Amino acid sequence: MICRAVARGRTAGIRLGIGDDAAVLRVPQGHEILVTTDFSLEGVHFRREWHPAASVGHRCLARGLSDIAAMGGEPRAAFLSLALPAGLPQRWVDEFVRGLLALAKKYGVTLAGGDTAQSPARVLADIVVVGSAPKGKAITRAGARPGDVLYVTGELGGSAAALDELYRGRKISAKKFARHFHPEPRVAVGCFLRERGWATAMIDLSDGLSTDLHHICEESGVGAEVLAEAIPSHHAASLEQALNGGEDYELLFTTRPGRKVPQKIAGVPVTRIGKIARSGVFLTRNGERENLAPGGWEHFRR
Repeated sequence: MICRAVARGRTAGIRLGIGDDAAVLRVPQGHEILVTTDFSLEGVHFRREWHPAASVGHRCLARGLSDIAAMGGEPRAAFLSLALPAGLPQRWVDEFVRGLLALAKKYGVTLAGGDTAQSPARVLADIVVVGSAPKGKAITRAGARPGDVLYVTGELGGSAAALDELYRGRKISAKKFARHFHPEPRVAVGCFLRERGWATAMIDLSDGLSTDLHHICEESGVGAEVLAEAIPSHHAASLEQALNGGEDYELLFTTRPGRKVPQKIAGVPVTRIGKIARSGVFLTRNGERENLAPGGWEHFRR
């Protein structure tokens, strides 16, 4: 099914792609390989009655590209495994792959392989994205230090606001909620920060600001203080959606104090929302300080 929608051939960085038992990739000299994998599960990450197939394909790849962006990497190739229920129209598969390939083309990524299988009832997609970064230069979650400044790209809460409308049975505009249906991974921003050595720690906001901030704090052994009024929320989102919604695929990063970070990087707005502290994670709202618990998405949490 995948081969029907993907033309075979060699592209830069791919010596051998779809059509053989394994792909053969070229890694730029002086670079290290970055590898990430993400599931897209029907009923968890999307619903066929809500999300057009092209949007599902786009979102599937965007998840992996966003992980590469969060480490300041350059994406190179993608591998797609699809489990499909019997009776799923080929047209749906074609549209899924079309949406995925459109985003791949934009970022110079080759779909270099994958697999298909039959699932009992629902669509399951697993995307593997391979990227690279200069040796020792990949940005991790572990470099934040007390006093560092906390920044976020774009707007938060738009995807959560879209889901809330969908759960209420309302029709919504894909244009108004573009970050939900067609999220844009911040690859150029991540590369910019890595090239200049500005980011001390970074993560993409897939699970929600509150949860992903905790991930940085845990890996860096620090705390954080966030100012509620500074959070750049989507115009349709509440503060709670901006804090806990997830699937915005923006970048949350820290820099050393005194660094003059521009208001836009690669055309994307960048907002200062707080700072790194020695311990505890707090939110200041209307002058009142409160604990900020991880309230975003977590699999297996009851």
